[in-house]
Amino acid sequence: VPSFLWVITFFYIPLIAIIGRSFLVRNQVSLEHYTSFAALSYLSVIKRSLFLALGTSMVCLLIAYPVAYFVARYVSRKWKSLFLFFIMLPFSVNLLIQAYSWFFVLAPSGIINSVLLSVGIIREPLYLLNTPGAVYLGMVYCYVPFMLMPLYSSLEKIDIRFIEASLDLGAGWYYTLSHVVLPLSMQGIITGFFLVFIPVFGEFVVPALLGGGKQLFVGSLISYYFLTTRNMALGSAFTCLSSGILLVVAYVIYWCLQRYNRHGG
Repeated sequence: VPSFLWVITFFYIPLIAIIGRSFLVRNQVSLEHYTSFAALSYLSVIKRSLFLALGTSMVCLLIAYPVAYFVARYVSRKWKSLFLFFIMLPFSVNLLIQAYSWFFVLAPSGIINSVLLSVGIIREPLYLLNTPGAVYLGMVYCYVPFMLMPLYSSLEKIDIRFIEASLDLGAGWYYTLSHVVLPLSMQGIITGFFLVFIPVFGEFVVPALLGGGKQLFVGSLISYYFLTTRNMALGSAFTCLSSGILLVVAYVIYWCLQRYNRHGG
């Protein structure tokens, strides 16, 4: 009962309030706020956020999967706790501090430019900050632990005898990975993917700091409506619209992953 009341109070009631506020125009029910977002500029913001979320999730998966597999299969039980501690260590640091730390790496006087200048590879500092690449880099850095832990939990539960049987019966490593390991770890892939995909879609701290606010994302636009202009109605409408598109895209991705899993790769 306490957990049920908590969810009702802090999730469903605010959600219903946002949905209701998005339809109110001068105290009348109207779709005016939604029709105002039919412009291509607003749809491009949603598309840009979807590409950011999808790209970040895929890169996190490519980075986290081999690391999780290595820890689950090749690290002795005595050292696993130490590895997991270092994996979880970024969670103890505030997201704002994690994003700011990249200023010391990507700035014109940062580590990368200093090293390249000192060895003579470049003559002038590279402008790495306030670029889409910096945003993607910061996103991957901040969210890769969310992908790694579900993958580790899923890979550790796989019976090693399935892998050994596949190899003994003549299957190569690629076939074993795609038809044995990946299907058996699909639940961890799905969990980790959406733990990254959904929050990255609405992220506004990292794009604002590392992107310099040059490109608008969903989280940036929502925070602008709610915190800057104080236009709660437009902010609520855009929140509902972008969330609806996010749910549709997430369901399509989930369906594709489940179809892959049912066919065993």
